[in-house]
Amino acid sequence: MENRQSFGVIVTSRNIFPPKLAVRERRKITAKLDEMGFGCVILGEDDVPNGAVETYSDAKKCAALFSRKRDEIDGVIVVLPNFGDEQAVTAVIDMSKLNVPVLVQACGETDPTRLTLGKRRDSFCGKLSVCNNLYQYGIPFTNTTYHTCHIADDIFTSDINWFAGVCRVVNGLRSARIGAIGARPEAFHTVRFSEKLLQASGIKVVTVDLSEIFSAADALGDDAAELRDKINAIKNYGKIPSSVSEDKILRQAKLSVAIDNWMAENECVASAIQCWTAVQQHYGCAACLSMSMMGEQGMPSACEMDVAGTVSMYALNLASGGKPSGFVDWNNDYGDELDKCVVTHCSNYPKSFVGDEIEISELDVLGESLGRDNCFAGIKGRIAPGDMTFARISTDDTLGIIKTYVGQGRFTDDPLECDGGVGVCEVPLLQVLLDFLCQNGFEHHVAMNRGSYAGVLEEAFGKYLGWEVYNHIGYSIA
Repeated sequence: MENRQSFGVIVTSRNIFPPKLAVRERRKITAKLDEMGFGCVILGEDDVPNGAVETYSDAKKCAALFSRKRDEIDGVIVVLPNFGDEQAVTAVIDMSKLNVPVLVQACGETDPTRLTLGKRRDSFCGKLSVCNNLYQYGIPFTNTTYHTCHIADDIFTSDINWFAGVCRVVNGLRSARIGAIGARPEAFHTVRFSEKLLQASGIKVVTVDLSEIFSAADALGDDAAELRDKINAIKNYGKIPSSVSEDKILRQAKLSVAIDNWMAENECVASAIQCWTAVQQHYGCAACLSMSMMGEQGMPSACEMDVAGTVSMYALNLASGGKPSGFVDWNNDYGDELDKCVVTHCSNYPKSFVGDEIEISELDVLGESLGRDNCFAGIKGRIAPGDMTFARISTDDTLGIIKTYVGQGRFTDDPLECDGGVGVCEVPLLQVLLDFLCQNGFEHHVAMNRGSYAGVLEEAFGKYLGWEVYNHIGYSIA
């Protein structure tokens, strides 16, 4: 994620409390956000008394500022140095109509044993009033880990970073353009989806026929500069067996450039591709490498035209701050170890998702039926051990909803012999999760990302996007 995030900040106060509290905490929050690398949109200290929003008049000034700067504001942070004014805070958010996530923070008492006039804050109580008013207005908000905390506290630093992830997911998905390249494989009713339900959440699907991509690829001259750059990038991306001819690499590079150009022209942030069998039979190579390299650059690409799966990958990219996501099958049991399973794909895994060296060669399973000569460009490697988050978005036409599940686990180094991109993962109470997937009609595909972001996704999906969420949470692996 390259763009700097900025927050609209509302410091609120109540006139029966010392003004120095508002002045001091206002300066602390602006300094903290700057130190953390975030931008800040806030009324100046001279725009309203003590730089704090207290009255309806103050609220109108703050709302006007936020409205003018709406394109810069990714979320709103409310700071209560003291009890604050709940009506003023709610009025700012209601009038500015930013439609972004909101974080509510209340400052802890300086000395809880000396709550004398001039020293007490009462923000503990004021936060309840602010949240009550937001609830009345139907304004969703995110709470801090602790009811009150100091701005300098590490826990509040974590809260801000966590909230930033929520903002990235919500805002990113509400404006996402997803490329749908080709048609789904006829055998895969699993990946059917509703464009209309995605559009209702702001996610636009842009379609193109594979023949247009093939035509654009064939039109590229062998000496085109962008093609030479792509060939060099391919050769530096992973190990290519000496048996693979330069012509095969050239053919795949042309496909990659054609897809890259179409994605850029249509301003798509992610894609789903008809990765078999038309591309192998009618173009002569696989699409996996093209998809992997896009994923490595922050533009995830899902197999088998699974558009909802792509959205899942992109959500994980956003939550993680830009780490590439992988796209796998929940594929095989791991014997008697019921909390472990094998995840595989042909594959299109981004290199950094694998976390180890990769080989770029022919597809194994499809190569047996389509001919290995037509199947160059599969990504092969063993997914390295480490923590991971999994997520899946599904459009349920029958119920007219978008439903999701998220959770966390880890990749292991357990023994495994398997072709393609492979790994063993461990998820606490995996059998409970699998039963949930079966009973609720979820797909066999799932997106995964290195790190722990399930809580961020749950907050973004459920609270701000209004999707149904199951978080497979509450368990840890020793």
